[in-house]
Amino acid sequence: MVQALQRDLGLTAAQAESRLLNESRLTNVEAKIRKQLGGGFAGSWLSGPTSSTLTVATSDASATSQVSGAGVQVKVVKHSLASLNAAKDALDKASAKTATRSAPVWYVDVRTNSVVVQASKPADAEAFIAASGADRSAVRVEVSNETPQTFYDLRGGDAYYIGSGSRCSIGFPATRGTQGGFVSAGHCGSAGATTTGSNRVAQGTFQGSSFPTNDYSWIATNSNWTPQPWVNQNGGNLQVAGSTVAVEGASICRSGSTTGWHCGSVQQRNSSVTYSQGTVYEVTRTNVCAEPGDSGGSFISGNQAQGVTSGGSGNCSSGGTTYFQPVNEILSVYGLTLKTTGSGPGPSPTSGPTDPPSGSWAAGTAYKAGDVVTYNGVTYRCLQPHTALQGWEPPNVPALWATA
Repeated sequence: MVQALQRDLGLTAAQAESRLLNESRLTNVEAKIRKQLGGGFAGSWLSGPTSSTLTVATSDASATSQVSGAGVQVKVVKHSLASLNAAKDALDKASAKTATRSAPVWYVDVRTNSVVVQASKPADAEAFIAASGADRSAVRVEVSNETPQTFYDLRGGDAYYIGSGSRCSIGFPATRGTQGGFVSAGHCGSAGATTTGSNRVAQGTFQGSSFPTNDYSWIATNSNWTPQPWVNQNGGNLQVAGSTVAVEGASICRSGSTTGWHCGSVQQRNSSVTYSQGTVYEVTRTNVCAEPGDSGGSFISGNQAQGVTSGGSGNCSSGGTTYFQPVNEILSVYGLTLKTTGSGPGPSPTSGPTDPPSGSWAAGTAYKAGDVVTYNGVTYRCLQPHTALQGWEPPNVPALWATA
């Protein structure tokens, strides 16, 4: 949390730590003052880079003597919080019968002791306020072109739809720079095909797809969808921490939108399988069952992403064999970064001041984010956890390595 506050609020480590301590202390102080002021309480807010000041507003000037404490200030205002909330409630009720498309946001703003209505067309906001019967002296209109929209999470194993018909499953959420999306099976759709989510809301577009020979795809999603480091595990969220390749015989589980969560073990890693459309090479064979619609879904071992569901035989009633396309190849081909616990589009910050271990790059080695290696005299830093394979030399896989 300290690292995130430094990054997002532009604080030093000391400021971030002070902020957390002040917020904890002053939150307890605020609760006591709120109770003391009763109906005259008009809201409160923290200010300063380290949240060192708590301002408490009151509509009862005679009650200011009740407000005390280190770092606490008092402000006398016209409207109590109860009256502001009443005005907001009136707007809420009116919104059921009044169009609010051009006035889409309204909220209680204790700092200005008012209810703010944000609108691109002030005249429409005025009509909305009048229809509500709210105390006009407590409401102010703020011109804004904000157009709020809903957001949805991308999660491995969840369903998505291609065009107007077929359904597949999300493999793993990933990013390319600031662009979010997910990887899935290539046979699910061709480049340019559009997708909708499990809720049938517009989602994204296939940026790349390869099938047969390979069976992988990369779908970039619109800003309504947020990549999360999760796989759907029986309705819960299993967090993904990396993509280190599991050894043959290791336990492995699959998440898909048809049959949900099923487990088994890795049988053979370097397998080839021929479907009616052609042969797919270098997939991994498992004894985990799957059925139509599970295609593209997540294969994971522990918390390490393994691949996306390709195809197989059998079903989840009698059992079967399923093949998956290894995820590290997909990340490498499209220059993607797997969405993992505590990471964003780039590498996670290191947890201490020491440099990660260094050495010459070697196939078969399990690397973690931050590891430093040399290859042909050039130094590289690992961007995401993985097990190195021949052909994945650092200069060949910018999704996994960056020059240090």
